[in-house]
Amino acid sequence: MLVLVAPGQGAQAPGFLTEWLDLPGAADRVAAWSDAIGLDLAHYGTKADADAIRDTAVAQPLLVAAGLLSASALGDIAPGAVAGHSVGEITAAALSRVLDDDAALSLVRKRGLAMADAAAITETGMAALLGGDPDTTVAHLEKLGLTPANINGAGQIVAAGTTEQLAALEADKPDGVRRVVPLKVAGAFHTHHMGPAVDALAKAAKALTPADPKVAYVSNKDGKAVTSGAEVLERLVGQVANPVRWDLCMDTFKELGVTALLELCPGGTLTGLAKRALPGVRTLALKTPADLDAARELIAEHAA
Repeated sequence: MLVLVAPGQGAQAPGFLTEWLDLPGAADRVAAWSDAIGLDLAHYGTKADADAIRDTAVAQPLLVAAGLLSASALGDIAPGAVAGHSVGEITAAALSRVLDDDAALSLVRKRGLAMADAAAITETGMAALLGGDPDTTVAHLEKLGLTPANINGAGQIVAAGTTEQLAALEADKPDGVRRVVPLKVAGAFHTHHMGPAVDALAKAAKALTPADPKVAYVSNKDGKAVTSGAEVLERLVGQVANPVRWDLCMDTFKELGVTALLELCPGGTLTGLAKRALPGVRTLALKTPADLDAARELIAEHAA
């Protein structure tokens, strides 16, 4: 059984879309999406520097576009389940046919703008904590006023809060934590700091008509497989101010009997977590079109 997953913000890197745009029809498709949402995705995916694509309003649509473009390059796929990390959940919603590609790009553009506006209110950020006991780490973060915004499993928890709170964390790490790594994001996502973005996203969601998922859609909220399109959309709205439970998503992959995990472009982060948390599960990250042949082999062996 194959699960198709889409990475979240921070996975982007300068020029990561360049080779994908050389595929037949890819440049035209990205140009149409760019016109529809008022953002030059090709420019940001090929020529912009790291600071430019760190901007939340840019990074989020860019990641969804990359995920959809790389998925379409694989041809017809029959995964047993789909999931995405944070903004990757919008990619997963399109892959499961809850939203069509245009609706997904429209929603993520509004999400990125709303979260960028919310992040501008207070200077905030996020940092990954590597190692340590999860319960001990979460308690320590809460003592410092930080939120465990991503509980990723495989010994990784992401803290989010103000720059002062994150500085305090650097000086006072939880017992057992080996490293604290600042993330390339411009805000405390999945915390109360994103409250204004929830309101904006809820208004945008009212204009959409979701369909029920065609394959199992595993949600960040609690790792459950959601069968209602309306509920998927409701969860997409709420998740911007609530923690990502990727650890529970991976638990569900185990329960579903997943044998292979394929991470869409720009792959790497979720594959790394799966290698540690899902022993015996084959993994592959789609980084460039050079990975497509290996991905198709994996699909042939593990998809329904």
